[in-house]
Amino acid sequence: TNNNTILNLFERWNHAIQTHDPDEVVKLYDKNAILLPTLSGQVRHTHDEIKEYFIHFLSKKPVGSINEFNIRIFGNIAINSGIYTFAFEDGSLAQARFTYVYKKIEEINDWIIVEHHSSLLP
Repeated sequence: TNNNTILNLFERWNHAIQTHDPDEVVKLYDKNAILLPTLSGQVRHTHDEIKEYFIHFLSKKPVGSINEFNIRIFGNIAINSGIYTFAFEDGSLAQARFTYVYKKIEEINDWIIVEHHSSLLP
């Protein structure tokens, strides 16, 4: 596994949010994933709670771009953290700090999000 593999996981997530289908986004998260979302103070613990957040978030038609990333890989766990910016359909922008924690699922030889923390820059 190299950094490009992990960076591409963000591109997959960013593509999923641009489908505007919350189910496409939720399937990238492990069933026990935790989401600390950008535009909500409520921690999301289940797929239903994560989906409820993304229904709201995707209605703004977000497009993400990474400003800075820092990738570390520890066996079957990978972490990508840094700064990203969302551009919304109404022309507004939101810049936030992010941390994605991914776990490699050997059976499918793919990575899934187990933790996603996103908080607006102060």
